Amino acid sequence: MNFGLGKEDVGITVSKKDDFSEWYTQVVLKAKLADYAPVKGLIVLRPDGYSIWESLKNTFDKKFGRNGIRNGFLPILIPESLLGKEQKHFAGFNPEVFWVTHSGTNEIGDRLALRPTSETLAYTLYSKWIQSWRDLPLKINFWNTALRAEIKATKPFLRTSEFLWQEGHTVHTTQEEAEIEVMKILDIYKNTVEEELAIPVSTGKKSEKEKFVGAVYTTTMESIMPDGKALQMGTSHFLGQNFSKPFEVKFADKDNVEHFAWQTSWGVSWRLIGAMIMAHGDDKGLVLPPKVAPMQVVIVPIYRNDEGKNAVLPKVKEIQNELEAKGIRIHVDEREGLSPGYKFNDWELKGVPLRIEIGPKDIEEQSIVVAKRYNLEKISLGFTEIEKISTILDEIQTEMLKKAKEQAENNTLNISDYSEFKSKIEEGGFFNSPWCGKLECEEQIKEETGAEIRVIPFGSENTNQKCIYCQEQSVSIPIFARGY
Repeated sequence: MNFGLGKEDVGITVSKKDDFSEWYTQVVLKAKLADYAPVKGLIVLRPDGYSIWESLKNTFDKKFGRNGIRNGFLPILIPESLLGKEQKHFAGFNPEVFWVTHSGTNEIGDRLALRPTSETLAYTLYSKWIQSWRDLPLKINFWNTALRAEIKATKPFLRTSEFLWQEGHTVHTTQEEAEIEVMKILDIYKNTVEEELAIPVSTGKKSEKEKFVGAVYTTTMESIMPDGKALQMGTSHFLGQNFSKPFEVKFADKDNVEHFAWQTSWGVSWRLIGAMIMAHGDDKGLVLPPKVAPMQVVIVPIYRNDEGKNAVLPKVKEIQNELEAKGIRIHVDEREGLSPGYKFNDWELKGVPLRIEIGPKDIEEQSIVVAKRYNLEKISLGFTEIEKISTILDEIQTEMLKKAKEQAENNTLNISDYSEFKSKIEEGGFFNSPWCGKLECEEQIKEETGAEIRVIPFGSENTNQKCIYCQEQSVSIPIFARGY
């Protein structure tokens, strides 16, 4: 009997090592984080997937708020005339833009773009809202969807035509203040990803070739995934006056002299969830860091008859109340007609950090069995030790980051010989390799190996080494990698 179980309830059928792409897709679908929408390129978030996003959103909002940033809302439709105001910026997005041309059967006139990003709309409004130095700094964050036509195969959280993200846009009186803001945001991103998602990141600048179109420079955080590919986790851009001039974002100073403002923009998307899945998951399914897990603890009562049920459930309720009082997110699995083994596998698939098992024998022994998801370790706790659950969750969070750091270090190599570079790149990984700073070398390396400069880490400049490609004096040691 399968008790009406569908195909999505079947466990992961491929190994992470043998077929990483298929493994990833199965985890997303079978752990019930998301599903495919009826339209190509789009996905639907299920409650557990959205809960993780909400957790990140709440953390970012608190940190943004402490930095004087407030949330606003922007509409999704942008007139074509606005997009064309900053030509280089628009050209970078033009191939990906969705256009609205009709309302019913009627042509609407000036085409409307479905938001690929909001700079042009936000700055048109900023030019209205800002008159004097007293209006600055202006710091607004927007929780939006963005749409960019994705021609490759849909990959939930990683490659979709519509995605959830936040995009912040700030305006300042001085260049120095704007550049400080860029770094503040990058630090918020880095700390949140490492502390909440337990994923280590490398931070620095993008190369001129890879920077955001319209930016003076782009700072980024990059992470190496278990399959050896790099994933961009978030970016923070110094825009200089590249947008304030075409959009006339100006302010009058204390002497009533008019100046163009200095600007930043920055964002992360639900790609962070994809990174979390890849970084921590195993052949049993999802492994969730406790801080973002929709359910941190699941209790599975074990009994064979009403007598056992009556003995176990009151204690289960007591434990549930005690843990909820400590702010722990907890669920009791009281599904009928399913074996304990099935439930164990189901919760392991969904990645719940801790599972508590309790049956009549445990009642007699005054103890519970606690199973850790991330390493599958089981321990016994007495009824008087239930309060230790909070500490155990904290320890799991710490250990998951430690393990991820070790994996990242093992996937990072220092390589200065191009022949070695070309042979090793097939295995994947982060390569710290000297570079002369020339676009020609950067492009040739990418053409010949598929590897690109992911990030130029802070402090890697001014080296005395030779460029890995042309053997001229290097200017930095970027991280090269193939990416998603």
